[in-house]
Amino acid sequence: MFSENRFYNIYCDESCHLENDHQKVMTLGALWCLNDVKRDMFSKIREIKREHGLPNHFEIKWTKVSPAKIDFYIDILKTFFDESDLHFRAVIIKNKEHLDHTKFAGQDHDVWYYKMFFCLLNVILEPHACYKIYLDKKDTRGADKIIKLHDVLCNHRYDFSKEIIQNVQSVHSHEIELLQVADLLIGAVGYVNRGINTSEAKSKLISYIRERSGYSLLATTLLKEEKMNLFFWEPKKGLDNGE
Repeated sequence: MFSENRFYNIYCDESCHLENDHQKVMTLGALWCLNDVKRDMFSKIREIKREHGLPNHFEIKWTKVSPAKIDFYIDILKTFFDESDLHFRAVIIKNKEHLDHTKFAGQDHDVWYYKMFFCLLNVILEPHACYKIYLDKKDTRGADKIIKLHDVLCNHRYDFSKEIIQNVQSVHSHEIELLQVADLLIGAVGYVNRGINTSEAKSKLISYIRERSGYSLLATTLLKEEKMNLFFWEPKKGLDNGE
């Protein structure tokens, strides 16, 4: 059995993940922390909401960033960077329009999507820790794929009894603050890499992330980077679609 102080929760989300959404850049992200600090992190985020006159049920989302709430979102990001127990990793898929799933037997966009989730999570997982993984629920059709992702992650580590990766499940993001923080970071990384610059408030948040992380958000970081870990993946025309 694994000790309690090595039990992690991983909160996952994505942006521009649909096959025909006419977006060239897709971003998958995961925020993780030790299970025994989870409640403290939730409490700190709720306290920030109260300080800014927001109810506990207010959902932190990149799409909600506005000039009126810029100070609130800066405080959320400050908490992420100040708390050594919080970590983030993103996989940024560029030129998504070059994907050609027909070249790989049994692969469609959903199968490829979970291959990319494996790419996201595989680097995070350690052999002498255990995990519960939470994915933002998008629809009612993903249950089989989540079971498959759980099996693939476990089998890769010979974790056939599922002691390392104890659970993979879909949840509603509005109920889990750390999943909402993941949404905020994913949104920022995706925004930069889509070359968008239409919101002064969002640009301020990106400047803050760049300053605190020391990264441009436009290139792969070192593999061992634990605070703001980024990996860029691009399909090779006619060759590589996740294999």
